Amino acid sequence: MKIALWIAQILLAFAFLASGGMKLFAFDKMAAQMPGLVELHGLFIFIGLCEVAGAAGLILPLLTGIYPILTAWAAAGLATIMVLAAGFHIYRAEYDHLPPVAVLFLLAAFVVWGRGLRKAA
Repeated sequence: MKIALWIAQILLAFAFLASGGMKLFAFDKMAAQMPGLVELHGLFIFIGLCEVAGAAGLILPLLTGIYPILTAWAAAGLATIMVLAAGFHIYRAEYDHLPPVAVLFLLAAFVVWGRGLRKAA
């Protein structure tokens, strides 16, 4: 179980580092591909920061042994971002974006269960 959780955490960390990095450093390219995003630039900067912080929170607390429960909290935050992302893409009728969002949500929920809820029970 520990190996599966670490694999999920590493996959999530890479995905959210890439996604957050794009929102932070390549917003112009994203806006060119998705019309109507220019007015949401500040929101995307905030979401990108949250995703990068969440990616660090998936790995660093367990790796260092300092407050390892923060890993579950980081995964819960990223799962929340995925729920909101699903709503955003449904609102914009971008249904082809929903499967990756669902996969990331399920991986984050697995980490929450494995690192947080399961240990509390």
